[in-house]
Amino acid sequence: MGSVHLSDVIDKMKLENLTPEVDVSKIKILQPDINRPALQMTGYFEHFETTRIQVIGFVEYTYMQGMPQRKREEIYDQLLSMGIPCVIFCRELLPDETFRKYAVRYKVPLLLTKKATSAFTAELIRWLNVRLAPCISIHGVLVDVYGEGVLITGESGIGKSEAALELIKRGHRLVSDDVVEIRKVSEETLIGSAPGITKHFIELRGIGIIDVKALFGISSVRDTQNIDLVIQLEDWDKDKEYDRLGLEEEYTEYLGNRIVCHRIPIRPGRNLAIICESAAVNHRQKKMGYNAAQELYTRVQESLTRKHDEDDE
Repeated sequence: MGSVHLSDVIDKMKLENLTPEVDVSKIKILQPDINRPALQMTGYFEHFETTRIQVIGFVEYTYMQGMPQRKREEIYDQLLSMGIPCVIFCRELLPDETFRKYAVRYKVPLLLTKKATSAFTAELIRWLNVRLAPCISIHGVLVDVYGEGVLITGESGIGKSEAALELIKRGHRLVSDDVVEIRKVSEETLIGSAPGITKHFIELRGIGIIDVKALFGISSVRDTQNIDLVIQLEDWDKDKEYDRLGLEEEYTEYLGNRIVCHRIPIRPGRNLAIICESAAVNHRQKKMGYNAAQELYTRVQESLTRKHDEDDE
């Protein structure tokens, strides 16, 4: 797992820095979990995770306001001397001077947000989960087709970028060409994005670099997309047997997560864009409970049963 600079958190969450004299440029967040230090305010510091962002809500704040001055000095000193990355106050609740004094002494930034505690922490955790998720880079093209994230893979020069360009012309959206960064944000979800350098660009052999956003407009691109389906392009092999029914799903694996995978043989005359569209719609149908291959199999079984009954008569 990587890290996120605290300055990026401040910019993303639109936080106000209450301690500008504390340098935030070198502080890094190492995990997506946060902590509301209610127990710590009572003096219980066993199992306290010091790498987490600390969030003060209304309950913690009112408890702090009622603490005797001597206890404040003791608790604040202990809490802020433990190397925590920062403390965020929600609902525009301002820390008292004692808290600020110890924060500056131990170089702990104090930050402020207008948002309610629960909504803010949910948003912060979700964003950190994405930024701190395990990440790999693979060779491929990621396109949003009818809301399904379709990752097109295959050997260099097989036609991935050409298929993506045709899909964009048909109204779908490019996420990344050539290199796709895949992040595991949960046990079920992989999110794909483009490296900053190649974002919104497509490389076409014989033509060069195309700026998709400039040519086709803002609606033709998106920054991130869940990866729902993998289409693996490969050269047609007449001696190889390909699945013609699709009764059983094939899968590929990235970062321990399994994704449905279709191996598509390439030969002249096959329209890759329409194949990708059909695969995306078919995958969406299956998620909604309808399986065309299973429906055909059921019809065949019913037909054979009827014929068997007629023969018995």
